Amino acid sequence: MDYSNFIKQLDAYLASYKTMQSSAKYHDLSDLPKVDRQGLVTRSIVAVHRITGLNSTYSLEIERIIKELPALHRQTSSVMGIVQALRDDLKDGYLQNLQEIVHAEVFSDFIEMAQHLNESGYKDPAAVLAGSALEVHLKKLSVKNGISIEVAGKPVKADKMNADLAKANVYTVLDQKSITAFLDLRNKAAHGKYAEYNKDQVGNLISGVTEFMKRNSA
Repeated sequence: MDYSNFIKQLDAYLASYKTMQSSAKYHDLSDLPKVDRQGLVTRSIVAVHRITGLNSTYSLEIERIIKELPALHRQTSSVMGIVQALRDDLKDGYLQNLQEIVHAEVFSDFIEMAQHLNESGYKDPAAVLAGSALEVHLKKLSVKNGISIEVAGKPVKADKMNADLAKANVYTVLDQKSITAFLDLRNKAAHGKYAEYNKDQVGNLISGVTEFMKRNSA
C-alpha cells in the first residue's frame, strides 16, 4: 500500500517542529508562543488518528500522555516523538501484518475493476462492486476489533456494522456518515435505481472507499 501522502504530511509537521526547536531557548519549547505549540500538536494528533485509527498503539499512547497532562501545548515533544515513530514505521512498511497486506491487495484488484468499469461507461456494476468491497472491509474491521458480525445466526447488515464500528471508536463519526452515503449509493445501484446517481458520484464512491481503506486497514 502506498503511504507516500501520509509520510509527506507527517514530514511537514516534523519540519515545523524542527523549525520551532531551532528558534527556542529551552528544550520543551516553553519560551515559544503557546498558540504555535498547541496548533502543531493538535494537527499532529488529528493526523495520527486519521492515519492509524483511534484504537492504534500510536493513538492510545497519545491518549495516555494527554490524560497525564491535558495541556496540549506542554506535550509538544512527546507527541512529536510519536509522529516521528509513525512516520518511520510507515516508511519501513511496518504498519501492516500479513493478513492486512493480502486483504489490501485483493481490495486493490476490486477497486481497479470498479474504476475501469466506471470509466468505460458502466457506472452501475462499478457502484455495486465498490460498495461490496466496502462491506467486506467493514466485516473484516469488525472481526479485527472484536465486534460481532452475526446476531442469532444471521449476518449483521452493513449499516449496523458501520454504526457499531464508529461507536467503538474504530473510526470517526465523520467516517461513519461518509460510509452511510457510500452504502446508500451501492444500494441504489443494486436495486436498479440507476437514474438517482451519475458517473461522477460513482467516481467519488470509489475514491472515497479507497481513501477510507488506506486509513483503516483490516
